[in-house]
Amino acid sequence: MSNLDLFSVSKETVIITGASGQLGLVYQKAFLREGSNVVGIDINKSQEIDDLKSEFKNKYLFLNGDITSKSSLEKCLKDIKQKFEVPSVLINNAALDSPPGSGHDETGPFEAYPENSWDKVLDVNLKGTFLTCQIFGAEMASIGRGSIINISSIYGMVSPDQNIYNYKKKNGEVFYKPVAYSASKSGVMNLTRYLATYWARRNVRVNTVSLAGVFNDQEEEFLESYCSRIPIGRMAKENEYIGAIMFLSSDASTYMTGSNLVIDGGWTSI
Repeated sequence: MSNLDLFSVSKETVIITGASGQLGLVYQKAFLREGSNVVGIDINKSQEIDDLKSEFKNKYLFLNGDITSKSSLEKCLKDIKQKFEVPSVLINNAALDSPPGSGHDETGPFEAYPENSWDKVLDVNLKGTFLTCQIFGAEMASIGRGSIINISSIYGMVSPDQNIYNYKKKNGEVFYKPVAYSASKSGVMNLTRYLATYWARRNVRVNTVSLAGVFNDQEEEFLESYCSRIPIGRMAKENEYIGAIMFLSSDASTYMTGSNLVIDGGWTSI
């Protein structure tokens, strides 16, 4: 095997949650172009999903699944095994957040943050990750092979810098980055550590990738404020996380488990 062969993912069956989202679509296209079998799971289906189904008929499966429902995920697993085989890679990409532009009840002061908003975010970001690991990870452990990649955030490592949003106050608006996203992503990190040690002898690797913000045509005032805080001076391009995801999915990372790979333009180095 050559050194480059270590990075091959052509024989993998890869599950990607949050398939219709910005990064979910990027990850799916990347794996399909490398020859992987790819399963996208989401409660919504975008037009781009239909395009993938047309282009990669035999290599792609989209499933309308709810990651907060164990029975929904069990059905997804059954459908996956009918088309492909036991999955070898799980990328827990699905998440809820409250970006600038969200409703005032979502982005007001901590003291007034709604309980139902907390429940909704934790349900998807933490419970959903727990359930997908439980259903799909157990299958990987049963065959003694697999890699789970849990997507976290710099806001699971450090507190959000609320000063970034001061420009909104100048415009007479109130905006705080809400607590639930940070709490959920911090929980994902320790879930990763737990599972990494739990399944280590079963040859299932479990790692976290902690990301910074991704450019997605955000408003100019936000970009100026955010980018002034980040050492590299810009938000990530949507394709700049693919290399890390591919690495953790391949045999190049077979001795890596329980780790948190931080890709943040230097944000957490300050």
